[in-house]
Amino acid sequence: MLYTVYILFSEKYCKIYIGYTSHLVNRIHSHNIYGKDWTAKFRPWKVIYCEVYEFKSDAASREKQFKQGQGREWIWTRIRTQLSASGFICA
Repeated sequence: MLYTVYILFSEKYCKIYIGYTSHLVNRIHSHNIYGKDWTAKFRPWKVIYCEVYEFKSDAASREKQFKQGQGREWIWTRIRTQLSASGFICA
């Protein structure tokens, strides 16, 4: 099984969400359609970045890196410099 670390962006509210999953399409669908968690308040979400890992532990570690200060800074820098041109951010 593969695990995807993903970053979502809400253009309407200028918010990011960082997570990982083994079923990306279902998870994105749940963020945008179902559920009443934090992400429901900031719909719609679009995927702006993904990384794929073979092991769940590696995906969880990478998610944790993104959620720390330097990881969030990396994300916001790329949103400001890359997102409008391509719709995605690059490593």
